[in-house]
Amino acid sequence: MHKRHLNIPIEIVRTVVAISETGSLTKAAEQLGLSQPAVSSQIKRLEQLVGGSLFSKTPNGSCPTDLGKLVLAQARKIIEANDQVLALGGADNHVDRLRLGLSVVLAQRFIAEQSLSNLNDIHIHAGMSTEIATALIDGHVDVGCFFQRGEISADLAPLIVDEAEDRLAWVRSKSFVLSPGAPIPIVTWTNDDWMIHTLTRHGLSYRIAFSSQDYSAKKAAVEAGIGLTAVPSRIIPPGLVWARDYYLPELPTIKALLCIRPGMTSPRVLEIKDQLSAMFLRPALPMENDKVA
Repeated sequence: MHKRHLNIPIEIVRTVVAISETGSLTKAAEQLGLSQPAVSSQIKRLEQLVGGSLFSKTPNGSCPTDLGKLVLAQARKIIEANDQVLALGGADNHVDRLRLGLSVVLAQRFIAEQSLSNLNDIHIHAGMSTEIATALIDGHVDVGCFFQRGEISADLAPLIVDEAEDRLAWVRSKSFVLSPGAPIPIVTWTNDDWMIHTLTRHGLSYRIAFSSQDYSAKKAAVEAGIGLTAVPSRIIPPGLVWARDYYLPELPTIKALLCIRPGMTSPRVLEIKDQLSAMFLRPALPMENDKVA
């Protein structure tokens, strides 16, 4: 008797990755062109196969469980292997497509400054900086630009081709005013300690007014005057100003890293490298963002 093998459809694997990247079933469904019930059904089917929940609902969206994180790591490898096998036969779509990983705070500006034709041969993966670094090390991204705090791992160090140190800056809306004696309201990433560690070290009172993994949502919250946040000073978003108010302690520095996998030396890769260096590692801070409104 032949043993019956269970197989996971590649569509379900891509759905798992999409939920992790977007933070919700609804956004994943929109990205994949599916209905939300279809996405829910795919996840339930995979959960039955692996014997446990893959995502849990939190105030910030759908986050992978411990089992989900393990499945997600393997899912990326499955997708990578699938695309590489297709490439062997000259299959369409992913052949010769440069895989570019960008921190979410960099992706919007990069895309905005490219023509549509200049993006046809690039697959952009936007994510948290730690996620991009891991994808580079694991071989899922060819070129990556992101931020790094603290020690650089031995696996990542050989991939660095350019870097620049930047200062983290407090930013706020032009109309933001802190009430005397009130805790400082901050807008954070989930599990973000850039601001919290600094405020705690200085003995300052604060409250988390808004927390999200969605960069656009965070930016909108700051623009609305809900609170302050911290961003690298080189990329202060238009509409926000560098807050130099007396009650705000100086934030730590951070490094912008540009990394390329070994062997990636094509003219196109070098062109992208030069663009990223000029865009995110070389420019001085624009003068209008260096002033308090």
